[in-house]
Amino acid sequence: MALHIFANAVTNYGTAANNRAENEGNITTLQKIIWKGQTHSTVSAEAIRFAIRRQLAEFEKTNRSWDEKVAANVWNDPSFAGWGNDQGDVFIDDDLLGYMTAEASNEEGVAGSANTRRAVLEVSRAVSLTPWSGDVTFNAASPGATPSAAKKGTNPVPYGTELHATRYQYGIAMTPARLRNPARAKSAIEALCSLRTVAGNHGRFLFDFSPEVIVFRVTTDPAPRLLYCFDTRDDGHTVNVDSLLRRIENGDVDAKEIYVGVSDVSSTLSQQLNAVGATVAGVKATAKSVLATIDKHSTVKA
Repeated sequence: MALHIFANAVTNYGTAANNRAENEGNITTLQKIIWKGQTHSTVSAEAIRFAIRRQLAEFEKTNRSWDEKVAANVWNDPSFAGWGNDQGDVFIDDDLLGYMTAEASNEEGVAGSANTRRAVLEVSRAVSLTPWSGDVTFNAASPGATPSAAKKGTNPVPYGTELHATRYQYGIAMTPARLRNPARAKSAIEALCSLRTVAGNHGRFLFDFSPEVIVFRVTTDPAPRLLYCFDTRDDGHTVNVDSLLRRIENGDVDAKEIYVGVSDVSSTLSQQLNAVGATVAGVKATAKSVLATIDKHSTVKA
């Protein structure tokens, strides 16, 4: 049976702000959804994928990369020609994150064509652990701070920013055997545990998207059964995994499949998961344990 890797992560507590360059008047807005009946801030899966892609470039050359000089993506193989040969070499980001290129038809009434590959590394939308309370800060850009501001005279330019002091949780799913190079699953896990530059407002805010707690499930069960498993009783000061513990107690999840990376191995969460038989260690040590488990599975050895 195929091996599946699932994970759910929760970030450190921090102040998050808009990373989409969208405004309502002079207010830069958070992206928000209604979650369990309340307004929560959220970060798109695409933003997380973008950060993962940049991390993957630390391991191998990627097909798509961000050029800061021109503020645009640049491509090595925009036609994805490497996929024409079942045994050919392909870029790590296309292998893990998939791709799509579409062309319109030149003939009326004839459908266009699309060249697609579904992502093997699937990423969920990140949702804040706590509801957004409506915080907005007042700011003022100094006179002439940007060329556009310089045109508005010598007065400071006021603007507001919606922000959210919170944690975010998000998850991934991956079946290494579906990769052209299954060993790349390990690069994906290392990238996930070292995420950076996901949520922020241009250069104004920094939010640490690396996991404070991450729960991996390494299993032959094709269903994750742990996405969005984190919750809090004290406004995000601490987190719990009560829903995951119930699934373990009910037999839907085998605790031997669970690897937990935590910043505090003495926390209540750590003790609870350790008590039911899960493997608990620091985040980086847990990532190494998961990589070792992948290596032991014959279908995903490099």
